[in-house]
Amino acid sequence: MKVYFHLNAGGFSNCYIIANEESKEAIIIDPGKITEKIISQIEEMQLKLSAVLVTHNHGSHVDGLKTLRKIYSPKIYAADWEVAKNETTVLSGDGKLRIGKMLVRYMSIPGHTSDSVVYSIGNLLFTGDVLSAGELGETNSSYSEFILKSNVENKIFSQLDSTIVMPGHGPPSTLGALKSFMNFKN
Repeated sequence: MKVYFHLNAGGFSNCYIIANEESKEAIIIDPGKITEKIISQIEEMQLKLSAVLVTHNHGSHVDGLKTLRKIYSPKIYAADWEVAKNETTVLSGDGKLRIGKMLVRYMSIPGHTSDSVVYSIGNLLFTGDVLSAGELGETNSSYSEFILKSNVENKIFSQLDSTIVMPGHGPPSTLGALKSFMNFKN
């Protein structure tokens, strides 16, 4: 498995292509903007775009979906039906997906938004805006912040320190590094 990073400069958000080199299948996470470079990479590597995973329904994470759907026919996974209406496979709670030869675990982590989902593929966590390098995602109330902190502590920080965090904004990090900088105890 290889991961390719693309920056959406308009929203300063990260888009990821996860490619299984053996099966030539690919997953895109958070297609904020689909550029010629992303399409060229998919075509030159002769990848089959099997799925699109959306961490939450904010424009800088989904605006490129319309372009992808004009070119490819991926299955779309999100916790918000409005992402692609009837073409959205709506995820709720926590679970697992088999996408080609890749196992994808997903966790509902509300707080930043009610539809926030974190995806785990191998030792990588794609956190969207739930968590980034040294920061908890923004919330709109103290209750949302409490829910987000609780979910991050129980569902994310319980994983191995060597787990790599691939955020929706900013650089990658490890859970060990994030734990050492983020203290939720008041």
